[in-house]
Amino acid sequence: MFSRLVTRSLSSGSRYLSTSGKNNAKVGVLGASGGIGQPMSLLLKQSPLVTQLVLYDVVNTAGVAADISHINTPAQVTSFQGPEELNDALIGCDIVLIPAGVPRKPGMTRDDLFNTNATIVLKLSEAAAKSCPNAILGVISNPVNSTVPIASEIYKKAGVYNPKRIFGVSTLDIVRANTFVAEAKGLDVTTVNVPVIGGHSGVTILPLLSQVTPNTSFSDEELVRLTDRIQNAGTEVVNAKAGAGSATLSMAYAGARFCFSVIKGLKGEQVVECAYVKSDVTEASYFATPLRLGPNGIEENYGMGKLSSFEEGKLSEALPELFKNIKKGEEFVASQ
Repeated sequence: MFSRLVTRSLSSGSRYLSTSGKNNAKVGVLGASGGIGQPMSLLLKQSPLVTQLVLYDVVNTAGVAADISHINTPAQVTSFQGPEELNDALIGCDIVLIPAGVPRKPGMTRDDLFNTNATIVLKLSEAAAKSCPNAILGVISNPVNSTVPIASEIYKKAGVYNPKRIFGVSTLDIVRANTFVAEAKGLDVTTVNVPVIGGHSGVTILPLLSQVTPNTSFSDEELVRLTDRIQNAGTEVVNAKAGAGSATLSMAYAGARFCFSVIKGLKGEQVVECAYVKSDVTEASYFATPLRLGPNGIEENYGMGKLSSFEEGKLSEALPELFKNIKKGEEFVASQ
């Protein structure tokens, strides 16, 4: 059932920037001057779904905000810079997106980013828990498999934890899967939806090719090739950029799409997105599945559906890695 719901919610993706209606969404971008933050802020500024856009970073925020504020769309832009302005930046936010952190370079895994990005996510989560505890929190900073547990533990410490409102933004995995499947099978990419479950790195990324909409068949060779490409698409970009960065533009698009879906859900519209969240679907305490979004954040978790034998095998590969990633995030907070 959820694949049909996802398709309905995503089929309007090309119209997101022209959606009309009464809106009142204040969105904060933490890391707005970075490689993901700048293009994502640009996309958010274009959308009438966003009425207030708050840009925060430790450097160069004023310049980014001045530039974006000249765009003739309704969203009002404000900028904040440095730790002393962080709490003020977050007051009243409905949604907080965290793309802050260092990018991957050739030869690095997302897990190699842990020491730097874990501290950044911890500090930003502390501020969000204090200044806007009821906002939807979307964690983009890698490794998401570990940084989402970090954010959750910080909210628990602050006494404001609500697992329905903390998300790991794994939307890029779905965006890539849709693109790669459409290319491989000659389909109209705007009609394709591939649920992607699990986590947001390597073997933990599990595209459910048995549940593709429209119904599509794959040879054994296609299953292996497409699954491998979806799992390693980030590395494909890192290598192609040859040390100049990681997937910033496609991640900005995916982050903006996730934000627009959340806003629509908060307004009461039926929207389904896959995201990495607190979960009891598997033995892993955090797990990405299709979710129905709404005023409470997560309204319903649709789970995995029926997996093929190939997917069952891939799930058995993913879970041990997820256990390790989740434990690493939780232990990091406990050690502080």
